[in-house]
Amino acid sequence: MAEAARSIDMIDTAPPFTAEDAARLNARFEGVDSADMLRELLTGELTGRTAVVSSFGAESAVLLHLVAQVDTETPVIFVNTQKMFGETLAYRDELSERLGFVDLRVFRPDPRILAERDKTGLRWSYDPDGCCGIRKVEPLRRALAPFQAWISGRKGFQSGTRTALPRFEIDEGRLKLNPLADWPKERLEAYFHEHDLPRHPLEAQGYLSIGCAPCTSVVKPGEDPRAGRWRGWDKVECGIHGGRTPGPDEEPVF
Repeated sequence: MAEAARSIDMIDTAPPFTAEDAARLNARFEGVDSADMLRELLTGELTGRTAVVSSFGAESAVLLHLVAQVDTETPVIFVNTQKMFGETLAYRDELSERLGFVDLRVFRPDPRILAERDKTGLRWSYDPDGCCGIRKVEPLRRALAPFQAWISGRKGFQSGTRTALPRFEIDEGRLKLNPLADWPKERLEAYFHEHDLPRHPLEAQGYLSIGCAPCTSVVKPGEDPRAGRWRGWDKVECGIHGGRTPGPDEEPVF
């Protein structure tokens, strides 16, 4: 009797999602309410595969509330750059507790990388791209390692670089969801009011987009909502959204 052919184990190295998947999902959920979209995905095909990434900034409560209505066990990732406002850290704890999240994951920069590339803690003042690379991008890469998809709170109205933001896109082989991509500022404000969500304490002082303390300033009347980020620099994104993220042993490249 002929011996059965031996099967060879193969390791699938293909990314879990492709651009075709993003296009399919954009078509599938076109016109579908964001809450319904999240409910269908987080209780269906993306169950256990997805985290929500939040800066706990000025408008973060809306996305976090939408996710909490579906599943408070969804992991919430927060990157503490160690340059955050104290108000942001307090708001993170308050909002997470109020919404009932049970899996808040805080990631910080690798101290070995900081010792090598930002020993004085002043890299933000002469190389903001490099600072973001080691304090935001690298920690987030570690944080997202167990997941195949992640949820972002970006909105199309926030800046000129985000006007054509899709609901679904691919980021290093992962599916990135932008449930609020088409939400105007007025809808966000109405949602805050409807659900009595707490505001970030710095928002009342004119901080409309809140990141690290050294690189965040008050937004003046008539300015783009993100004009207070990296003021004076030709920079509008931290590197988390768009661009290649570096490995732990690489210099950040933007």
